[in-house]
Amino acid sequence: MGSDRHEQVLDELGAAIASGELAPGAVLRSEELQERFGASRTVAREVVRVLETMGLTSSRRRVGVTVREPAEWNHYDPRLIRWQLDGADRAAALRTLTELRSAVEPCAARFAALRATPEERGRIRALAVHLQRTARARDLDTFLAHDVAFHDLLLTASRNPMFAQLSSVVAEVLAGRTEHGLMPDEPQPEAVALHVEVAEAVALSDPARAERAMRDIVEQAREEIAAAVSSNLGD
Repeated sequence: MGSDRHEQVLDELGAAIASGELAPGAVLRSEELQERFGASRTVAREVVRVLETMGLTSSRRRVGVTVREPAEWNHYDPRLIRWQLDGADRAAALRTLTELRSAVEPCAARFAALRATPEERGRIRALAVHLQRTARARDLDTFLAHDVAFHDLLLTASRNPMFAQLSSVVAEVLAGRTEHGLMPDEPQPEAVALHVEVAEAVALSDPARAERAMRDIVEQAREEIAAAVSSNLGD
């Protein structure tokens, strides 16, 4: 129960900071946090500690907990990404995240084609087949699970540990698109075909082909997100 309450307060306070409801420079004392969120002193202290590790707040004796400037936040933290995607400024968050994917994933696919083990090449191909099957079945939840695994494996197979650590970032973007209705009811056949293209290129050790196909995947995702956001605003 204590752990659940900790996560609930963390999500509530973190989302308030991420959305700007608690603006940079805002100061909260421990007593205020306890009263505002109905939390015990221990839970409030643990939540503040987590927010400090994320760079969202800082604490000073006799001052309290101060919200830091966004430039000081750890924007790669999956929890912060989730809070931003859940907030009103979702479109801006998706734009910056897609720009990050555009810069990283095509290069990761290139290096995966050069460096993946035989086992990894086989698993990437198998995941592409699973994506085809679940897309046709319109099973978006299972499709998402395979899609996350596909991109995670490519980042890992690049053998660049800095790329690999972005796996949780990409996973949050993919999950956020599904959870917020920014995916088509049935994944686009072109997008699925491009995943198959990446898998084949990696299997055949063709780095240029893998990079090109992955760049097309991210660009198509950007166009789908823009269209979905525009449609939602129109509603």
